[in-house]
Amino acid sequence: MLDLAIVVVTWNNADIIEDALSSVIADLDTTPLSYKVWLVDNASSDNTMAVVRENFPTVELIASDENLGFSRANNLAMRRIGFDGLESNKLPRAVYLINPDTITHHNATQRLFDTLMSHDDVGVVGARLTFADGSFQHSAFKFPDLGQIWTEFFPTPGRFIEGGFNGRYSKEKYASDAPFSVDFTLGATMMLKRDVLLQTGLFDEDFLIYCEEVDWAWRIRNAGWNILCVPQAHVTHLGGQSTSQVRPWSLINLWKSRLHLYAKHYPVWKQWVARRLVMFGMQCKIAQLDRQTEHYDEIISAYQTVYDMAKS
Repeated sequence: MLDLAIVVVTWNNADIIEDALSSVIADLDTTPLSYKVWLVDNASSDNTMAVVRENFPTVELIASDENLGFSRANNLAMRRIGFDGLESNKLPRAVYLINPDTITHHNATQRLFDTLMSHDDVGVVGARLTFADGSFQHSAFKFPDLGQIWTEFFPTPGRFIEGGFNGRYSKEKYASDAPFSVDFTLGATMMLKRDVLLQTGLFDEDFLIYCEEVDWAWRIRNAGWNILCVPQAHVTHLGGQSTSQVRPWSLINLWKSRLHLYAKHYPVWKQWVARRLVMFGMQCKIAQLDRQTEHYDEIISAYQTVYDMAKS
């Protein structure tokens, strides 16, 4: 029985996947943990698969002929591992989901595993993330509430943006050596106990992209498990930095997932308020967008699409 099954999902990541795999494998090879890596490629058009085949022959490569999205691709790997009926005593003790845009630092994986296994009530752990330049990155969040929706659209004092009103944990918690309880960790590093998967199932595949780890963490917490961020486990996460460029496809999918999340986990009254906040916010975005903005028509169309989804 393996200690750890590692799952990575790629899509056109040839330029970064070697660093991600090399760093996590090098880290694991300094530990006594038994492990195996599964990689699902979402129909990349670059040479991601060739890079993996050439440099990582022990990685179990699953090549999809279509882009399955994050949820379905991870679920495909977890089912191949055996979480579709294999006897529990033959399954790995834990599954570690990592993004292809991560670089694992020394002893991070062992610290995550030890923390996960040393607490009976803990079902999920995640690492402390930093950006490529070493600067601070929020690694875990509180479940989305109305305050977080508000800050998406309306002027908000900085202390609220960086605080609990916007679902953030204090930087002091990350600076501590002690693991701390969170609502959910970013999907960039998400290590789960075997029993959690057996009890709660896998990702909800209705989430194509965005919010899938939030939904799963919500279900895991509702099932009675605790979730921890482990500051001593350090992983560089190259993604996650904000951009001023609005991508219409991403915007629509982001809000489609968020609205689905609200429908699953909010009481009816809060769903009603959330949808109207989104509708009003999108109206403000439409009114404020400069007509000289590149791709103006596509962005306006995306805002209107999100408004219509929230209204329906």
